[in-house]
Amino acid sequence: MTETTSHIRASGGGPRRSPEYLLAMDVFGGLREDLFKDAFAYRPLPPMRTDGPITRRLPGRLRGWAAWTPHAAVLFVAFIAAMTSYASGSGSTDSLPWVLSGLVTGLPVAMTLVRPVGAWWLACAATVLSGAVWGGDLAVRPWTPGAFIAQLAVMVVVALRTRPRTAAWMWVLTLCLGTVLDFTHNRAYGGNSGPMAIASAILLLIAAVVNIRRDAEHKITAEQSVTAFERDKRTVLEERTTIARELHDVVAHHMSVVAIQAEAAPYRVENPPPELTQAFATIRENAVAALTELRRVLGVVRAEDYEAPDAPQPTLADLGGLLANVRDAGLDVTKTVTGAVRELPQGVELSAYRIIQEALSNTLRHAPGAAARVEVAYVLGGVGLRIVNGPPTGPAAASPGSGHGITGMQERVAMLGGEMTAEAVADGGYEVAVFIPVAMAQVEGTTA
Repeated sequence: MTETTSHIRASGGGPRRSPEYLLAMDVFGGLREDLFKDAFAYRPLPPMRTDGPITRRLPGRLRGWAAWTPHAAVLFVAFIAAMTSYASGSGSTDSLPWVLSGLVTGLPVAMTLVRPVGAWWLACAATVLSGAVWGGDLAVRPWTPGAFIAQLAVMVVVALRTRPRTAAWMWVLTLCLGTVLDFTHNRAYGGNSGPMAIASAILLLIAAVVNIRRDAEHKITAEQSVTAFERDKRTVLEERTTIARELHDVVAHHMSVVAIQAEAAPYRVENPPPELTQAFATIRENAVAALTELRRVLGVVRAEDYEAPDAPQPTLADLGGLLANVRDAGLDVTKTVTGAVRELPQGVELSAYRIIQEALSNTLRHAPGAAARVEVAYVLGGVGLRIVNGPPTGPAAASPGSGHGITGMQERVAMLGGEMTAEAVADGGYEVAVFIPVAMAQVEGTTA
């Protein structure tokens, strides 16, 4: 195969297109997509958002009307363009052509509210009609004064509603239209294609910059929403991992105690019957098997650098030490306990302790100088917690935490089937209220 043939044939046997040809096809494909494909499709302009720094301060009724400000502005420009076209021929003996010229000039501007690209094509047609048909006695063409305003307005609105590439195509084709009309109908008059090219280039450049910035803000907002969602999701997973580690330590401790007591029990009875010895052996085997399975399943959530605590996990009985620590950190906190104090399942005790700890930590971080109060209520169906702090008396420092302490508390409460509320109170403080249900059978089993 010759070298020439190899340049025009691809590996599959088809003709190979040159880079210039492919670039031209891509350019004309963009033109077809932007200005020809579904040019007259119905695309209504949505109402403006009213959450801006100015509109959000308006009363409710005025804010509703403010959402239609862009529509009113476009219709006002359409009215100005129509009246300018009509005023251009107000001295003519026959006013009917100029009334029609005003209508044809203003219609494309109004049409940008529903069919933006089609409005641009209609504006080009109105330019031909207004300048070449009805503007024969004007000294400036191809755009009459009203058509000049309308053409600029249509191009700006369409550029704001589409993308920068569409604005570039509109500018090029408008310049071509003006050049053609200059050579065909404007030989004896001064043309205004040059002013149109300059004015439209400046306005379209501004519109493109505004459009690019708006799109960038939307993308940044979307990325921030995704990032916030992923961060919340990661925080929940981290909190669940922490809970799983703590429960692993709690359950593993109890299962180890069961296994040790089952192994030592036969030696505490003189001449135990074989049935009793076998029963304790079975208990020990099941406890060891359960402990092994627990470590296999929950052990995967441990970090590589995680070390199980030497001391038992804290309970509500250890609140005194926690409150002493936060007092040393500068928090004025008091504790109130109501109801019959009793030992609860260790998972409940641990979660209740961690919730109080996190709530007091939030008070230290976000309400400096405020006083706090911890209330623990032992009721028949469970335990209630209430941690409330007053308003801060000093500026809050930058928080060193992740900012998701509430999420962690909610995860703990949800795991135990409880209920939780966390909200600001009337005096400017904050309140966390929790109820964790505990069945009496669980309490009796714990006590035993």
